[in-house]
Amino acid sequence: MSGETAQDGALSPGASAADDRDAPRRGGVAGADRLLLAGVFLIAASGLAYELIAGAAASYLLGDSVTQYSLVIGVFMTAMGVGAWISRYVAAPEAVFCRSQLALGVLGGASAPLFYLAFALVEPFSVVLFGVVFALGCLSGLEIPLMMRILQARGVTRHALSTVLTLDYAGALAAAVAFPLLIVPWLGLLSASLVFGLMNLGVAWLALEILQPEGARRLKRWAGLAIAAGVLGLVFSERLIGAAEASLYQDEVVTALDTSYQRLVVTKRGERTRLFLDGALQFDSQDEHRYHEALAHPAMRRAERLRSVLILGGGDGMAAREALRYPIERLVLVDLDPAVTRLFSEARFAALNGAAFSDPRVEIIHADAFTWLAEGEERFDVIIADLPDPRTLSLSKLYSRAFYARLADRLEAGGAAAVQAGAPYYAPEAYWSVIATLESAPNALRLGEGMPVTPYAVWVPSFGLWGFALAGPAARAAPKRPLPEGLRMHTAESWAAMTHFTQDLARRPAEINTLRGHALLRYHREGWARHQ
Repeated sequence: MSGETAQDGALSPGASAADDRDAPRRGGVAGADRLLLAGVFLIAASGLAYELIAGAAASYLLGDSVTQYSLVIGVFMTAMGVGAWISRYVAAPEAVFCRSQLALGVLGGASAPLFYLAFALVEPFSVVLFGVVFALGCLSGLEIPLMMRILQARGVTRHALSTVLTLDYAGALAAAVAFPLLIVPWLGLLSASLVFGLMNLGVAWLALEILQPEGARRLKRWAGLAIAAGVLGLVFSERLIGAAEASLYQDEVVTALDTSYQRLVVTKRGERTRLFLDGALQFDSQDEHRYHEALAHPAMRRAERLRSVLILGGGDGMAAREALRYPIERLVLVDLDPAVTRLFSEARFAALNGAAFSDPRVEIIHADAFTWLAEGEERFDVIIADLPDPRTLSLSKLYSRAFYARLADRLEAGGAAAVQAGAPYYAPEAYWSVIATLESAPNALRLGEGMPVTPYAVWVPSFGLWGFALAGPAARAAPKRPLPEGLRMHTAESWAAMTHFTQDLARRPAEINTLRGHALLRYHREGWARHQ
């Protein structure tokens, strides 16, 4: 059939039945091909989304986002190369393209719930994680080579490669921008995987309609069933999320959401409430008072004045609860994630922090603590650093010499700072690295000297022996005010026991944590690995 005949919609004398079936479509070939090219944009967006979903799930479940994202991206890209190589041996590109989109829609759509369930049920979880990532990468790698062959067979040759690649890159860019800003905050990982799975299934249906490969009718039935299952999954996504989360935690999951920064889960059993961030326990309401009283009161008692208090982290409001027991004038809390402070401002959880965020003395700022310290000049009488453990590079910087130097600059002349410093028993090198790093920060009152530091620790059943550091000009001063009433653990007499380290916990050599070396991150991983 000549190009002119195709445009006129007429058949040549020797046209086959298949050509006859194609005739109406070839009359509108430009429109059909534009739909196929639009499909390229969608499949590129969904392919990158699956990659990001796998990376996010791996970092939530396994920790260390840098490592997990690097591994997921590496495996996915390698698998795409394998898929592109396999495409050269495909004899029926239309049929294989439609089947690959159908498979991508099913596997990609199910990927997030599959990861959560596999984490609870399969050992080692990484086999499932990277098996799914590799399969998704192979299927994604087939797409562009097969689409190029399909378009060329349909007579679309002018700038076909550049057009397809442009749409592919544009789709990937759209997904990359939308993922942290819109997709995760508004959909969450589970719903996101279902939405992008439906996108692939929609492209599969569209391709089946346009290309009509062998077995198209049967494949459309399967695609219809898969689309119906995906829609039902979205309708019942909350129940699916609950089932997936319940497989990971001992207690009932009452809140589970993906924020722009982390996975936040709250569980409840009777009166017991626990908070998990990226799978790591942050507090247990049964014993959190031991942690927060030890963190806040030593500094609050020793500061020369108590006009202003700064809390870095502490989005659950419990450190603020302890600081507000004193007659302070102002409390500033700087936490990165607004979802955390918003959650613990709600009535159902505000009782845990004594409704601290409703106190008119409290100002909440959502910012990165490292950057915020550098940008302002206001000084505080007490600074409390209630930050997550240094499990990643981004968290390790919050325990670096540069960070503590900025903290020291914000401390009043008679002020005191309290820092949560990790587990002196499970990761002793990490704990003493924090102490050494604090001591290396400049002393604003005595040039050329380091900051005074007093190490101490307290037993918290959920975590074991937990370490802290009291730093700043008042770190070694005698208490200037009594403890407030209503405390459950801390007493005037308990301080001596907190500052005493038995022989097996005594100080040992440890490197200072810097932005260049991140020795603390290595110490933290090695220490906890010994006790797994």
